[in-house]
Amino acid sequence: MKKCIASFVFVLLMLGLAVPQGFAQASAGTVKGVCKDADGKPIVDGVLVWANQDNGQKYTLKTNKKGEYFSLGVGPGKYMVTLYRSADDAKANKELFHVNGFQVQLDENTLDFDLKKEQERAAQGQGLTPEQIKERQEALEKQKKEVNTVKALNEKLVAAHTAIQAGDFDTAIATLNEATQMDANRDILWAQLADAYRGSALKQTDRAERTKRLDEAVADYQKALDLKLKAMETKKTPDDNKQLAAYYNNLGEAAGKAGKADDAVKAYTQAAQVNPEGAAGYYYNIGAVLTNAGRIDDAIAAFDKCIAADPTKADAYYQKGVNMIGKATLQGNKTIAPPGTAEAFQKYLELQPNGPYADVSKQMLETIGASVETSFGSKKKAPPKKSN
Repeated sequence: MKKCIASFVFVLLMLGLAVPQGFAQASAGTVKGVCKDADGKPIVDGVLVWANQDNGQKYTLKTNKKGEYFSLGVGPGKYMVTLYRSADDAKANKELFHVNGFQVQLDENTLDFDLKKEQERAAQGQGLTPEQIKERQEALEKQKKEVNTVKALNEKLVAAHTAIQAGDFDTAIATLNEATQMDANRDILWAQLADAYRGSALKQTDRAERTKRLDEAVADYQKALDLKLKAMETKKTPDDNKQLAAYYNNLGEAAGKAGKADDAVKAYTQAAQVNPEGAAGYYYNIGAVLTNAGRIDDAIAAFDKCIAADPTKADAYYQKGVNMIGKATLQGNKTIAPPGTAEAFQKYLELQPNGPYADVSKQMLETIGASVETSFGSKKKAPPKKSN
């Protein structure tokens, strides 16, 4: 028998079990077992794929906190049983161990995986054919290589993070490029590399170099997004949307810094769509990009969306007011602002009476001859503007 070492969870496969009248003979068996790693510890949240070698039917099971798995309704036949340490490893086909030709009967079938014992058997070659010994050794070597790869990647991520915190972006970039060469299929590596390029771009005094690094950041964020989206096609976790939104948000920032306003707006909009809870922040970022691009009407619309998502976001009212002031006209010595301008600044003062933009808001209200209102409801009529 050819075994593979992996991780297992209790999973009850609901295969449309019918309940016939009377007593009928069982047409499927049950499978169960315990999975342990090389240290003898349970493999938690491991994945086992039972593939029927007669008809191709597959059953995917998971191990629980004790490394146990169990399933009803598994059809009889010979199976290739492959163990993976996690769902991500299963998607990447990075197996721990497998058993070839395991026979499932119409009753209880037990198949345990004990990596420690498998290593001992592989070393001693007890009761195994030369082919089985070779297969076991290859599986163990594959597992060892994966463990070493993950360890090395984690070390590089830590080193890069430390370098970024110290402002040494070039060292971080070099370290993360090495990491992506080791394994180009992990979204976190590309996202961190993009962060490093984005941070380094802001320190560049040469415009061409700044643009080059921002473009590299945009490309790397896109790679991270592509990998994340692909992984989510087969399995989603509760935090996936927030992680995806964070990638879109950072992509938007890099595109905005590069002067690509439309690309930035698109990325921020996608962030708001996948993570509605954070929509206010993403729409605010859209408003900032459009303000910097001189697209006043579009910026006002973005700040309105931000306010709709979070009516307590004071800065959105201020920025909306600033953009509306940009549409004001002069009639003689009087500044005529569009409707809603005064209300935007007044709302900011209501929410942040002592905020960083409080004095400027009051000045703006005085400029357009509007009342200054505070959160206490007091009003102060702005003095008339002095003529030259």
